[in-house]
Amino acid sequence: MRIPKLTYNRGTLLLHPPPRGKGWIEFATWDDRVEKFRVPAIKYRPLLETLQAEGIEIEDEAKGFIPLELNSSVKMEPYPHQTEALRAWKQSGRQGVVVLPTAAGKTYLAQLAMESTKRSTLVLVPTLDLMHQWYAQLEVAFPDIELGLLGGGSRDRAPLLVSTYNSAAINAENLGNQFALLVFDECHHLPTDFFRVIAEYAIAPYRLGLSATPERADGSHRELEGLIGAIVYRKTPEELSGSALAQHRVVQIKVQLSPKEREQYDRAMQTRNDFLRQSRISLGSLDGWQRFVQASARSSEGRRAMLAHREAKEIALCTDGKLRVLTESISQHYPESILIFTNDNATVYRISQTFLIPAITHQTPVKERHDILTRFREGDYKAIVASHVLNEGVDVPEARIAIILSGTGSTREYVQRLGRVLRKGSGENKLAILYEVVTEDTSEERTSERRRGYNVVEKPKKLRKNKPQQLEILPPSPKAAEPKKPWGKPKEDES
Repeated sequence: MRIPKLTYNRGTLLLHPPPRGKGWIEFATWDDRVEKFRVPAIKYRPLLETLQAEGIEIEDEAKGFIPLELNSSVKMEPYPHQTEALRAWKQSGRQGVVVLPTAAGKTYLAQLAMESTKRSTLVLVPTLDLMHQWYAQLEVAFPDIELGLLGGGSRDRAPLLVSTYNSAAINAENLGNQFALLVFDECHHLPTDFFRVIAEYAIAPYRLGLSATPERADGSHRELEGLIGAIVYRKTPEELSGSALAQHRVVQIKVQLSPKEREQYDRAMQTRNDFLRQSRISLGSLDGWQRFVQASARSSEGRRAMLAHREAKEIALCTDGKLRVLTESISQHYPESILIFTNDNATVYRISQTFLIPAITHQTPVKERHDILTRFREGDYKAIVASHVLNEGVDVPEARIAIILSGTGSTREYVQRLGRVLRKGSGENKLAILYEVVTEDTSEERTSERRRGYNVVEKPKKLRKNKPQQLEILPPSPKAAEPKKPWGKPKEDES
């Protein structure tokens, strides 16, 4: 009897002739076109585990990955949380997601995982900026290993490859059997219809997901367990404060609308709410918002309601009271480096012109953005203002003060902005401060509560009467997952 052969075929596996036993059948589907059994590539590991458990010998021609002597030329003592996270990932069969705050050393953790696994590795990142950052770090760590890029005009073939999610998804069928370890940086990007094929078309038995906030508003983060593995380790900014991260305070300041702004805001909200009541639309869900957008396009009343909604939002987001708080904060902390975040580009440019502060938006050319960040790092610029472009995927220089003048209801965005000031830096006893400026008695208060992801226990006082109050950031996080039985254990130490 011929030995069954397993081959890789454009994102799937072909198994022929059929092996003995029955366990493998749950993974396979008969394909009349080729008259062979076909298995999803992502089932490569459980398929082999099943065949091995039944003592069935097969000829594995599917894997194209190879051993790599990954020995870092730069040795650093890992933080305790990095050691714990690596151990938890190994105990979970080298599959799973590690959740750590921004600036907590996720890249170095991945480097440790690569060193301990010593196999062909593909690193996935969401932006070109991150791709080049990873390349620079891996080039220093592994100077003797062939290192490549996929994305931004580069189409390298190398056993250690850094790729954008976009480029990897386009080439998923060709990459799928070339790597034993997949590292998904900012892995919350993976569970989309376009990107998920990177994981589904890959046979990689080892997978590491990294994120500060893996949860997604659409609930698709639940699919990460099937694509990468369960969350095996998690730490919050509070748990790492003072050790791997700088000690920090989160301070909420509430400002009031001026009488004129209050009148305009209330009138706009009344117009909007009257229309919503008449149309029986509630904005408490995504479906409600979609109905509002559709209704605004069908009638003049709907259009007026949408314009009123936008007017009220603009008043709350950029009231003159917020600019006064910004003036006081800059004066108080000068000459500290300060990052200022807003929700929209119009406010970015207004602040830039009013305070003569460099602005960065998605419209800022790459060279200009690089120059601004370099001069901010060198201290030529004491403050920069941005909307969403610095949230993720950009190497932002160290700063101690961040000011959120406005933002979305996204917890991820909030944690990312906090992470921009949590890097410990070279100074001792750094205390990072995040100011969150919220307009009182407006929809901004509810937006603030949503993005912080918890109920405020102590209501902050207004700036004009009392000092700002410190608030908690995130609720306690779950513990690491229970260890799973290791598969195909590399020979090096598993401890």
